[in-house]
Amino acid sequence: MLKILKILILLGIAVALSVLGVLYWKVSSPLAMTGERIEFHVAPGSSLRSAAREIHAAGIGVEPWLFVALGRALRVETSIKAGSYEINRGVSALDLLRKLTKGDVTLTDITFIEGWTFRQMRERIDAHPDIQHDTRGLSDAEVMRLIGAPSVAAEGAFFPDTYLFSKRGRDVDVLARAYRTMQRYLMREWEGRAADLPYADMNQALIMASIVEKETGREQDRPMIAAVFVNRLRQGMLLQTDPTVIYGMGERFDGNLRRRDLLTDTPYNTYLRAGLPPTPIAMPGLASLRAALHPAQSSALYFVARGDGTSQFSRTLDEHNQAVNRYQRAGR
Repeated sequence: MLKILKILILLGIAVALSVLGVLYWKVSSPLAMTGERIEFHVAPGSSLRSAAREIHAAGIGVEPWLFVALGRALRVETSIKAGSYEINRGVSALDLLRKLTKGDVTLTDITFIEGWTFRQMRERIDAHPDIQHDTRGLSDAEVMRLIGAPSVAAEGAFFPDTYLFSKRGRDVDVLARAYRTMQRYLMREWEGRAADLPYADMNQALIMASIVEKETGREQDRPMIAAVFVNRLRQGMLLQTDPTVIYGMGERFDGNLRRRDLLTDTPYNTYLRAGLPPTPIAMPGLASLRAALHPAQSSALYFVARGDGTSQFSRTLDEHNQAVNRYQRAGR
């Protein structure tokens, strides 16, 4: 009897090892796939079972019951990460589970350019094929409420950069990251700002940075551009900067700024209204933020474009008029 029992135990062990061997072979063998490369998406809050069904429906030959059992056996059934995934032929169920638990999602990117307006940002987002468009059709105020900044003006509030995100990630999340990035840089530069700047708060510094951004694309000139406007603010002079007028015109601007436009009042017409405009006029980059908060040591009150991307700075109106005649009226 004892001998039979031993035989039965050995047979049981052999069967169990065989079953385990078959299971290991199944989970470590390449999965059948309907294509060389397949993409699928795991929605936030998905269980391992629902993820397995989504994967199977995408054309990957994973058996949902086996996938769930594997997750339970490895104690990772609640550790899968949401996002878009891309796998190539040859992947096994075990490889796939590791990918899901590591959150090895497929990434894409979006780039916001220095000097863009919030309207241009939203156009780029709306045109992106791999993003979830939660903000499409919403007002700017509604977008700011969604990212947790309901009292902040949208214009200029986002940092221009390239942002990586999971395919089919939410545009709200991308915008929130760009907003937090701008806040981080702005606060850092504000804390280390030069003494006696004529700004009431960080927002006014951001407004100035946006003007500097639109006035020049040349990084070396930005501290001097900022110095001119800071000097004008200190002396109570009008800023008289074309980009603010153009911004205030909105869609009425046709590419040509005319004298009548300079004489038409808007909250952004710095030829008619003293001080800074009510909001930024674009997205400033880091160089413009630094220039606004660390302007050059200069007494210049005027500047004019030389025509080669650089600017000529002047301390007096006479010097400025001479520079205008030299660089903009020559040959006319």
